Amino acid sequence: MGRYLITAALPYANGPIHIGHIAGAYLPADIYYRYRKMKGDDVIFICGTDEHGVPITIRAMQENTTPEKVIEKYHKIIKESFDKLGIIFDNFSGTHRDVHFKLSQEFFLNVLKNGYTVVKEQEQFYCENDKMFLPDRYIYGKCPKCGYENAKGDQCEKCGTTLDPTDLIDPKCAICNSTPVIKKTKHWYFVLSKFEKQLKEYLESKKDWKPNVRDFALSWIKEGLKDRPISRDLNWGIPLPIEEAEGKVLYVWFEAPIGYISSTIEWAQKIGQPDKWKEYWLNPETKLIHFIGKDNIPFHAIIWPATLMAQHGNWILPYNIPANEFMNLEGEKISTSRNWAIWVDEIVEKFPPDVIRYYMCLVMPETKDSNFYWKEFQEKVNEELANSFGNLVSRVLKFLNSKNNGVVPTPNENSFENIDLQVLKNIEEIIESIGNSLENFEFREAIKYLREIAFLGNKYIDDVKIWKLTPETTEFNNKLYVAIQLIFSMALAMYPFMPFSSVKILKMLGYDEDFIKNIKWDDIPKMKVKVNSKISRNVESLFTKIADEVIEKEIEKLKETVQANKVVVDSTDESIDIEYFRKADLRVALIKEAEKLPKSKKLLKLMVDVGSTTKQIIAGIGEHYKPEDVVGKYIIIVNNLKPATLMGETSYGMLLAAKDENGRLLLLTVDGEITPGSKVS
Repeated sequence: MGRYLITAALPYANGPIHIGHIAGAYLPADIYYRYRKMKGDDVIFICGTDEHGVPITIRAMQENTTPEKVIEKYHKIIKESFDKLGIIFDNFSGTHRDVHFKLSQEFFLNVLKNGYTVVKEQEQFYCENDKMFLPDRYIYGKCPKCGYENAKGDQCEKCGTTLDPTDLIDPKCAICNSTPVIKKTKHWYFVLSKFEKQLKEYLESKKDWKPNVRDFALSWIKEGLKDRPISRDLNWGIPLPIEEAEGKVLYVWFEAPIGYISSTIEWAQKIGQPDKWKEYWLNPETKLIHFIGKDNIPFHAIIWPATLMAQHGNWILPYNIPANEFMNLEGEKISTSRNWAIWVDEIVEKFPPDVIRYYMCLVMPETKDSNFYWKEFQEKVNEELANSFGNLVSRVLKFLNSKNNGVVPTPNENSFENIDLQVLKNIEEIIESIGNSLENFEFREAIKYLREIAFLGNKYIDDVKIWKLTPETTEFNNKLYVAIQLIFSMALAMYPFMPFSSVKILKMLGYDEDFIKNIKWDDIPKMKVKVNSKISRNVESLFTKIADEVIEKEIEKLKETVQANKVVVDSTDESIDIEYFRKADLRVALIKEAEKLPKSKKLLKLMVDVGSTTKQIIAGIGEHYKPEDVVGKYIIIVNNLKPATLMGETSYGMLLAAKDENGRLLLLTVDGEITPGSKVS
């Protein structure tokens, strides 16, 4: 029996979580945790919300409330989302709690005492309009690496590059959009370079880590580790516990990972064994597994281990960091600022948790970025869950009820035919393969093996033509028993992936709800379903197919998000120079044809004359204009916009419109007739 401490990245308590968070860290962590428990290991699963830093204060400003109210609100929403998805922690804490304050300050004092800090005067952006130093996330600008226009001061959301605010091109204050000035301020820095040799040896020893994690971390070492500020000028967070640092708080990168420890301490206190946490964090036999997204790799593979080393204690270091890449949505990067996301608190109200878990596991971004596609989601639910898993369970159990009074038959194993023996052998081999995949954090591979059991079961009952067998014969008993045994084994192996459906099948087979909690993974291949036991007379549908209109509604919602981002001009005081404005090729266009797009209330398909060519434009004006009313109008379009696909139609430009105070959309037109294609300047 091993000892495991499993953590998942602390989600920021500044908003709900989206599907990218689930696929990146929390679902794989939950699957692995459930598997380790079934293996009989001593394992705990620890998490909590990250409740300090700029994202919290920005959200508080946006919602005109306090940071305390923000973290209380979103901690609750996030925890409820996890609960509804069946992601259950041994403890789910938060970093704005006394236990975390105390421990984080102790960690800082140890780093200070042990000689790993240096005080520097730092040039930092200061907003003269708001009279405050600007933390990194209060600044945005152009990324120097990829050119993304809205990169934040600490990291580019698009390319993942870690940044210093001074790296940004044309930086702006995120509060008022003014250009900040540079002022000097004093900060405490963590001297990471003192740990280069230790970290290099540590990382090089981790040959079983994912290449994307190990190689990325080692590249940091190769480039040379830079001193990193521990403190920042902010009024929300954990104060530095020294007199000369008044008005400064611990940087979130330093104190947030300590939340794994403080949450474990809180767990130990809750179970009435306040020193129990030490058996995990101070025990070299413990395997500490951090589940994170790729944007967190440097913090967990470099900075966090260095922080632990700097304590001069017996703290364990991460045993493995199976970081995932990013999940995109319909081919585009998830963006919370543009609302291009599927929010977990919304999707769990529309679809059963196990269908979400199943699909997310199938497309988990383990080694490269992956995509959530609504149509593919529907296809996997309908064809694999409903038609394969669900159909298998329904066919066999209903047949058992109708032909054998719901009693599991006693087989004559000596008279099993090759097809029976082969199926039972295949089940054992598949379950072993699932376990091997989970040991290596290969969740996509594991769930594909699970899917094979359902495929195998459906093929078996078709091959033996179970519905043609004569009741009360040896062949009938044997074949029906093998089919039920397959379903029983499948239900047990399903538990880490689809726990609700696993329990549902077992209850229909006559087992109580807690039965699965006592099952050991290694016993599953040899466990036999109870013979002469009665199954439930009420065979429920395991999975329900998703109708086309349900998916079309979700796709339409996304398309409207795209259109809203393109048509509605956001009012802002941000200034641009003339060269930036000239990048937009604005032209006069004459609308020649117009028609409504089927299944869309908002979108019209327009054919417009731009002088040298005729273009198709998809415009979100259908609720404000009839197609016949816009034909013949001279409008203004952005002529050089990249093509975009909306509701299956490609749009090769964007018209300009304004929205009044009543929400009415009005086209921008020209005063009189003019040659189509004329340039607007």
